Amino acid sequence: MSRMRAMGAPFRCFETTAWQPRPDDAGHAAAYAGTVTSAASLVLVANAGDGSISSFRLVDDRLERLAVTEGLTGCSSFAVDGGRNLVYAAVKGEPAGIVTLSLDRTTGILTPRSRLDLPSGGMNYLTLTRGGTALLGASYGGGYGIVCAVADGSVGSPADRIAYPNLHSVLASADGRFAYFVSLGADLVAQYTLGDDLTLTPLATPTAAAPAGSGPRHILLDDAREAAYVITEFSGEVLHYRRDLDEGELSFVGAARAVDPDARLGHSEFGADPLAHHYIWGADLHAGADGAVLWASERTESTLAALPLAGDGAPTDATSVTVTEQQPRGFATSPDGRLLVAAGEKSTTVSLYAVEGTTLTFLQRIETGRGANWVRFVV
Repeated sequence: MSRMRAMGAPFRCFETTAWQPRPDDAGHAAAYAGTVTSAASLVLVANAGDGSISSFRLVDDRLERLAVTEGLTGCSSFAVDGGRNLVYAAVKGEPAGIVTLSLDRTTGILTPRSRLDLPSGGMNYLTLTRGGTALLGASYGGGYGIVCAVADGSVGSPADRIAYPNLHSVLASADGRFAYFVSLGADLVAQYTLGDDLTLTPLATPTAAAPAGSGPRHILLDDAREAAYVITEFSGEVLHYRRDLDEGELSFVGAARAVDPDARLGHSEFGADPLAHHYIWGADLHAGADGAVLWASERTESTLAALPLAGDGAPTDATSVTVTEQQPRGFATSPDGRLLVAAGEKSTTVSLYAVEGTTLTFLQRIETGRGANWVRFVV
């Protein structure tokens, strides 16, 4: 295998500051002088350790940090409505909540608009559906999932709620008819129809099983291949499910390795310290250009792995692994698949890569903040 080394607060507590280059960033600052690809070419990164979100602009395939919005305690997930320039950020605290912020695409500044308190626990994953009029969330610590109506940027009280242990992610189908909640604690994907009134009704087969002890984590849907893909935290695999586009049901097909076998990582288990035992610690999953390659992150070895898809949509074992930011819990690929931005929980920087097939070419490293763990391109 190819292995490469590249490198709940009141609104008055929110602060947004413009970024000033540090002396050791002078070379990067000079490189920013150039043609801005588009005012909409933005990247947002959540820094859970600092309780902030950094806003970056892409300039000639380089990142320029525009602003840092603080006061977002423990933020480790957010959803972006690019059409309305709104960001929905999950925050921790007593109580936890979801904060709506307005995004200024020119300055990168995020301004708070409203907040929904969540006394039962904070969200670890947020996603929008139905053109930004509904918000889905999954709570790992709280063991529950929600769906809320969104109107004029305000998130309403949950219209419905489901419960499974250690929910780690949720996605809706592109047509907004179905919702899929991934339970790491129960090794399954819970599948629902999403009603006009946002009620969640279990499908005829309520759950799709994952291999026992695999620890399913983040899910990705691919309608073109009638597939769903799930990365596992404990076994370091990408699970492949066939998805019935009409009925919504998932059926397990198989799995592919998403870690480097030469690293000799052990199979992890719930409650174990993966670093102490040199265990697998899978994290995030995204698609590359045209969905032909899946990218998966693993935190013990701090790698990004490329898994090509076969003609039938089945993932194949990782063919290349790139060492990246330390503990890459979150990363993202650009909409056109040309670029990838990776963040590390034990790093204060993010890395920008050019993507070509299964190869990553390092372009830049730039400061973001402590505990960076969630990345999204704004379209």
